[in-house]
Amino acid sequence: MDRNPDGLAHVHYGDGEFVVLKPGRFVICAVSGRQVALEGLRYWDAEAQEAYAGPAEALAAWRARQGG
Repeated sequence: MDRNPDGLAHVHYGDGEFVVLKPGRFVICAVSGRQVALEGLRYWDAEAQEAYAGPAEALAAWRARQGG
């Protein structure tokens, strides 16, 4: 059943949780382009539906949205 266990996952980001829509092992950071393992995914934006590799990338995305 797991058709893409080693590749890109498709995820819906919610407030405080995410739901895997298509199985995979990682998502792509919207800022750095790095692969982020689902097990280590801690930062995302539910409104923008974006994942971030870490706090620095999440802050950079927030600042960009604020125009600064």
